[in-house]
Amino acid sequence: MEERSIGSRIFRVCNTIFMLLLIFVTAYPMYYVVIASFSDPGELSKQLGALWLPIPPFTLSAYEMVFSNPMIGRGFVNTLIVLTVGLAFNITLTIMGAYFLALKGPMLKNGITFLIIFTMYFSGGLIPSYLNIRDLGLLDSLWSLILPGAISTMNLIIMKTAFQGIPESLIESARLDGASHLRILLRIMLPLSLPTLAVLVLYYGVGHWNAWFNASIYLQTREKFPLQLVMRNILNATQVSDMVGNTGMDETAQIVELIKYALIVVTTFPILLLYPFLQRYFVKGVMVGAIKG
Repeated sequence: MEERSIGSRIFRVCNTIFMLLLIFVTAYPMYYVVIASFSDPGELSKQLGALWLPIPPFTLSAYEMVFSNPMIGRGFVNTLIVLTVGLAFNITLTIMGAYFLALKGPMLKNGITFLIIFTMYFSGGLIPSYLNIRDLGLLDSLWSLILPGAISTMNLIIMKTAFQGIPESLIESARLDGASHLRILLRIMLPLSLPTLAVLVLYYGVGHWNAWFNASIYLQTREKFPLQLVMRNILNATQVSDMVGNTGMDETAQIVELIKYALIVVTTFPILLLYPFLQRYFVKGVMVGAIKG
């Protein structure tokens, strides 16, 4: 018994050390980016190895250059529009689809389930998708970033599994009391599935926030670009030169690096703020959606 206890203690110590190293490896790159964004660009270019504190003189020049670009503000607005409207569509349609798939005995349920799961493995490809968006009149519109991905099949399955985990007796009791499908969904299913719902909000939200590829294909008007596409375009040579102004080649290269760090912080920080509010639901929600399928 004593020997087992010693082994357990050794395991805990090793496990703690491993987890601390894992946290460090995961968190340090972001910490480095934040610290570097406030450092002097000339001194930063000479820095070798790890960086623990901003290299003096402390500067906000990179952030001033980033926020002086009018496309950053416009990109934030466009991303917030896509995020808000997209989340409303995502969550509403996912809940409705999951509720249908969780019911017992609807007509054509197996066939519809097969067609939904089929889309996880096969798609028409990029060119058919573009032609579809064009023929629907969604080109150069923010709707092209919202409607095509309104439902994620994986998220739909997670939500369906969470609904199926609710005791059937609760639903049968509600039906005996005359509750409609809408009432059962809003008063019973959703309140008991809040952890899973919170996880899906995070999944969909991060997806919208980080998306840039579809925008680069479907949007032509620069004023409609989301933040991530604006950030990508800002880092090309012409736009960075416009932001930096007339400086020497070496100095321009140093400032470009600083602008990259500032852009990463500006575009990542808002979505990081969302996680603490959903963190307590995260593990529980994922596990609920993975118990049975």
